[in-house]
Amino acid sequence: MSEVEIREVTDGLRFPEGPIALPDGSVLVVEIARRCLTRVAPDGTRTIVAEPGGGPNGAALGPDGKVYVCNNGGFEFADDGDGRIRPVREAWDYSGGRIERIDLDTGQVEVLYRGTHELPLRGPNDLVFDGRGGFYFTDLGKVRTRELDRGALFYARADGSLIREVAFPLITPNGIGLSPDDRTLYVAETEAARLWAFDILEPGVLRKAPFPSPHGGRLVAAPGGRYQRFDSLAVEASGRVCVATLVHGGITVADPGGGVIEHVPMPDLYTTNICFGGEDLRTAYITLSHAGRLVACRWPRPGLALHHLNHR
Repeated sequence: MSEVEIREVTDGLRFPEGPIALPDGSVLVVEIARRCLTRVAPDGTRTIVAEPGGGPNGAALGPDGKVYVCNNGGFEFADDGDGRIRPVREAWDYSGGRIERIDLDTGQVEVLYRGTHELPLRGPNDLVFDGRGGFYFTDLGKVRTRELDRGALFYARADGSLIREVAFPLITPNGIGLSPDDRTLYVAETEAARLWAFDILEPGVLRKAPFPSPHGGRLVAAPGGRYQRFDSLAVEASGRVCVATLVHGGITVADPGGGVIEHVPMPDLYTTNICFGGEDLRTAYITLSHAGRLVACRWPRPGLALHHLNHR
């Protein structure tokens, strides 16, 4: 179990997620409970960029310089006191799942996809761009009082011309990332606390493992021995996968060949996401969502440079 020294970048956020470290040192985050996209300056100053409503969740910079957002349609939140909140179910004013595109200069929000002709999106959660301008994203589904949707993986083009389901069913698929060579797709399931890998045959086409795989993926890690849940993830330059972990709050680092290497603890039960920034990509920005904080630390290894995002 590894320890790192963290510093607070800002607090007072309303369930932050989807961090994007920008070249100027600022960090974009969504605030799911505030239903907005926020820019956090290096000195911690916060500016609302756009207010798409619903439940903006995962975010990524696209090839056109705009931010693509998985909008889950909204959550109801429980208030645990002292400013701590957590999502508990589908919002009473649920507005439908969608993929949105946000112009950082104007704050204009455009709905790019609401689903395929057969499959409406329920609760899009996180996304990652490949090197060809397309992106993979998870649809976690929604939780209602006595119902839980089965989730799926999708592939879409940034120009709005294609969306298709590429794997189904998954149990609350959440974090998603690509290997350094773009040939493997990693997906974390929240409630099952499992990390899966899919081999990519071509953009938007996955090799499917046979039964008993429930959806064609191969299992990378499923750490047991305690109650925990997996959230979003980021990939290191080495190919290791860093999964934000709920309840057992922190970052779980997995070997792409299989198994867990280490757990880096964080002071929040809802450690929800991680991204890498700085010139050497060794600054890890981590969202501690229960308390509404964005923190940073010096990571022991560099993160993977994302497509369409110049960190220098």
